[in-house]
Amino acid sequence: MASGVLSGRYELGDRLGSGGMSIVYRATDRTLERTVAVKVLAEHLSDDERFVARFRREALAVAKLIRPNIVQVYDTGIDEGRHFIVMEFVEGRSGAQILQQQGPLDAETTAEIGAQACAGLDYAHQRGIIHRDVKPGNLMIVGGPAGGGEMTVKLTDFGIARAVEQTRITQVGSVVGTAAYLAPEQVRGEEATPATDVYALGVVLYQFLTGGRLPYEGSSLTELAVRQQNERPLSPSTYNDGVPEMLGAAVLRALEGDPSRRYASADELAGGLRLGLQGEDVTLPLTEGATPTRVLGGETATRRLDRTAATEYRPAPSPTRRPGPRAPQPPPIAAPGKRSAFSRFARFVLVLVALVLIAAAVAAAVIVTTDRATGVRATEVAGDSVDKVVEELKDLVRKNTE
Repeated sequence: MASGVLSGRYELGDRLGSGGMSIVYRATDRTLERTVAVKVLAEHLSDDERFVARFRREALAVAKLIRPNIVQVYDTGIDEGRHFIVMEFVEGRSGAQILQQQGPLDAETTAEIGAQACAGLDYAHQRGIIHRDVKPGNLMIVGGPAGGGEMTVKLTDFGIARAVEQTRITQVGSVVGTAAYLAPEQVRGEEATPATDVYALGVVLYQFLTGGRLPYEGSSLTELAVRQQNERPLSPSTYNDGVPEMLGAAVLRALEGDPSRRYASADELAGGLRLGLQGEDVTLPLTEGATPTRVLGGETATRRLDRTAATEYRPAPSPTRRPGPRAPQPPPIAAPGKRSAFSRFARFVLVLVALVLIAAAVAAAVIVTTDRATGVRATEVAGDSVDKVVEELKDLVRKNTE
């Protein structure tokens, strides 16, 4: 449909964009004589009654979000089986377009984009609405270094992700949103929260600072989940030496896999970005042995966790004590030869059983977690490490039975 009028009121003009769920048109509201954006839902969604009912409820809820940093929803309706929503028309570029055309953004611009996006998210979160699909394409940026004049950032597409999330569309295996922006808990199938929006915005800011690089990359949702579980992203300054260290640290804190270690709200993330830009320390102590690692198909990306590496923060050393006189130790009591051999054998058996149980637990955890989140078996991902453990066990048995 290149042209036409919806509900006798909205005259459709140029197509502004399209995706798997909708087509967006520039349109004229004949009643109020203003330019608007009209999103017409794809036919496969319009045919789903459950989706349509939920979508209308979500659209009504989002229409109540009146904030400079949120694209406002004006109306929703149906015309000859075509479901549509009418939104504020924004004369600007999406974050995806800016990344494609411009590459890395400077630190000040990125921090300002993040702060304004946080203002929109925090306003929605306080009213019980989670975006669920924060990504560069859903950030509209007006003015600023790219367009000239004062910059305004607006979040769009509130509500549609939740509507899709609850229908049979996702029950047959679809994943809402782009996988790279999903927080680890979303990949595990847990409920979306304000912390999941904080994580997704952290991914977007990481891309703005690095010219489009993702903190985690993978060829499948399974690989992405494994990387999120076992790796930490490198600082954005690894790819762009113009990124202040503490601003990069603020973005990395938004990307913490454990929600309790992330910023607790979008408002806190905005504060962290401002402090980081000023050089204030916004880091959290790393968990034991957690340091960024490298390697993604020969390309620098993330670094494998090194259990022997030092953490960011070390506890103060305990006060030294002067050694006192050592008490005489009784001579060791030699055990009979047969008893000693039996003890060694018993210890070997216990160690062998423990190793087998650990290997089984690791394999089961990876497979079950991935199956539950994606519907794709992780056997291929876990196979190499499990086989390695089994081979080590075989060597151990051979060495102790020869």
